[in-house]
Amino acid sequence: MDAKEQTILDAMKKEGKPMKPGDIAKKTEMDKDDVSKIIDKLKKEGKVSSPKRCFYEPR
Repeated sequence: MDAKEQTILDAMKKEGKPMKPGDIAKKTEMDKDDVSKIIDKLKKEGKVSSPKRCFYEPR
C-alpha cells in the first residue's frame, strides 16, 4: 500500500462514518479524481466498502 492509499484510509477511519470522495479529497488535500481512483482500487482489494451509493468506509 502506498502513502496516498494509507492517507485516504486514515482519513476515513478518523471520520468514523461513510464519506464521499469529495469530502475525503478536502480532508486529505488531494485531487478528487485521484481520490476516486484510489478508492476504486481499495474497493477491489477489499479494504473499503460502500454502505450506500457514493459513500465509502474502511473495512
